[in-house]
Amino acid sequence: MSQMPQPPQLSACPACEEPPQAGDRYCDQCGADLTVAAALAAEAALSAEAIAGRPETHGDLPEAYGDLPEAPRVNGAARSIHPEPEPDDYELAAPTSGGYGQVADPRAAATLGAPEAPVESAESGIHPETNASTHTSAASSTGSGTGTGADPRLPGGEHRPRCAACQEGTIDQDGYCERCGHAQARTRDHMESELEGVAAASDRGLRHHRNEDAFSVSTAALPDGTPAMVAVVCDGVSSATRPDEASAAAAHSANQALRASLPRGAHPQQAMNEAIIAAADAVNSLALDTGAAAPAHEGQRHQNAPACTIVGAVVTSDILTIGWVGDSRAYWVPDDRTTPPARLTEDDSWAAQMVAAGLMSEAEAYADERAHAITGWLGADAYELEPHTASYKPDRPGVVVVCTDGLWNYAESAEQMARAVPADARSRPLNSAQVLVGHALDGGGHDNVTVAVVPFPAAPGRAGSA
Repeated sequence: MSQMPQPPQLSACPACEEPPQAGDRYCDQCGADLTVAAALAAEAALSAEAIAGRPETHGDLPEAYGDLPEAPRVNGAARSIHPEPEPDDYELAAPTSGGYGQVADPRAAATLGAPEAPVESAESGIHPETNASTHTSAASSTGSGTGTGADPRLPGGEHRPRCAACQEGTIDQDGYCERCGHAQARTRDHMESELEGVAAASDRGLRHHRNEDAFSVSTAALPDGTPAMVAVVCDGVSSATRPDEASAAAAHSANQALRASLPRGAHPQQAMNEAIIAAADAVNSLALDTGAAAPAHEGQRHQNAPACTIVGAVVTSDILTIGWVGDSRAYWVPDDRTTPPARLTEDDSWAAQMVAAGLMSEAEAYADERAHAITGWLGADAYELEPHTASYKPDRPGVVVVCTDGLWNYAESAEQMARAVPADARSRPLNSAQVLVGHALDGGGHDNVTVAVVPFPAAPGRAGSA
């Protein structure tokens, strides 16, 4: 979960009384600007304190942080730290040691007619694809859950869904049982996609109310007929508006761009650069969905625009190419674990800049609570888009692990990631993606978790499109 500044929190929208979710800047129900109302409430509270003679407070950072450098900026901007903590009522039990695929997850009880986002075969976003073996939820992919299997619809022809947990209450428009309060399973809570030569899995995690990550996997045939495997992973910025839509739009657009340019003979590094630009355009367009005229660039800086990070990989028979913006990562893990693994990306983040400037060690920087403040992202309020791309020619087989920080927070170094990746990852990429998601959930699952596993080299006979 990439981070931006957070407004003061209100218990309810002043316009429609709708309770806001943590980090919301605009009301989901009526669209009212919650930051204005929060500022007025804060001003009133400070005035009341002054009248009562109570001392003022100025945030919750300890004084010891006062001497540390400010978050670095890119052309004067930085998406800054720590959204509000997720409410505790989203917390779920961690999986048992028997394996992630065997866990009976309370979110897994499928509810016919329950509110959920559309899903498609090879992506976790909102745009359909074909020709992929895909599992779209914990219920469908593992066969486990807490539901009884009874028809969740109410008797008497009333087409309101029934709660999969208590089997008695009905589900409100926000997806919660009106009787017991349980959140119902949604399509994006857990998703898996598998093609021959690439696989991915994504999970909401144990503390978040929705999954704001997205991924896309596909295959393409190069002009000479050899295959190219494509994986794109995106992480929505939680404190921006509609982060789940931003990540889905970016993953889909980047995937489509790569599938179009690689068969035409574009070099994978150039194709990746163009794909990230296409993804940025897709996210930017979400800020204009209201029909408002496009603002001047200076005006965009103050928008609470949809935003996300992106990382992608293209693997062919002899080269692997990585592209990214933000703090989602790619790792190289060789089959021969006696040879060193490697991290293939450098974060656009406060911590990375502190390390690069020699002001902190990596351990110190990532221990700081400002570590995950990103300095690069896709979105209409990003000052300048600077896609990073790199190509590598490994001299041995292995896998590329492409993931959001929901995974690498629990396996940060290349050595830690290599230890978490199963030894048979190249021959069983989907199983490996499932194991890695389970690794993050076992570690606490405090964030959405998304990972794609791409074997290198791409084997002959896997060329195609999906």
